[in-house]
Amino acid sequence: MKKIFTGVYRIGKNIATINNVRGFRVYDEGLVNVKDVEYRTWSPYRSKLAAAIHKGLKKFPFKENSNVLYLGASSGTTASHISDICFNGNIYCVEISKRMMRELIPVAEKKENIIPILADANHPEVYIHKVTNVNIIYQDVAQPNQADILERNSEFFHPENAIIAIKARSINTIESPKKVFKKEINRLKERFHILETIDLKPYDKDHILVNLKSKNKIKK
Repeated sequence: MKKIFTGVYRIGKNIATINNVRGFRVYDEGLVNVKDVEYRTWSPYRSKLAAAIHKGLKKFPFKENSNVLYLGASSGTTASHISDICFNGNIYCVEISKRMMRELIPVAEKKENIIPILADANHPEVYIHKVTNVNIIYQDVAQPNQADILERNSEFFHPENAIIAIKARSINTIESPKKVFKKEINRLKERFHILETIDLKPYDKDHILVNLKSKNKIKK
């Protein structure tokens, strides 16, 4: 077993997080006990953040006490692992789908630092009163205006770091993914420093994960 990042470990060919609710599974992931510590294996086929780690992610902003605003949390697969990593922080999970929210709530009931918020990520003014002191925005939203959503939420919450999964086909089904990615990255450069860009193949086709640092938070 080898520690890769804060709260992330390599066990054989798998990566894993320490389960902060012993015995609890979210998506039938494997549970591995090493020296009386329980780890949850983290599938790159179920989580874009896990895929990025497998593809060589270098900068990992999550810490034990990070507060994370997760836009597009879905049923909580990735959020549950972030919950393990940031066990002394809060994971504010914004999800627009009522069906996905019904799946997320049981996860939040077990992992108490997950705070589910049924809302549209286009309108952070609706949920700003529920969220405090955001260090990181993690965004996985399949909408055409992905960069706009991140920019708008950054204006409200002022994160130090942001990570966005960009889905080319959600933005433009005709233009080549490379051109779509280039346009989106250029847009993000207005507000963020681009730390790294990772193609998520073979785990997710026509997806990249972009690791960002806010220009407003850089110390001069």
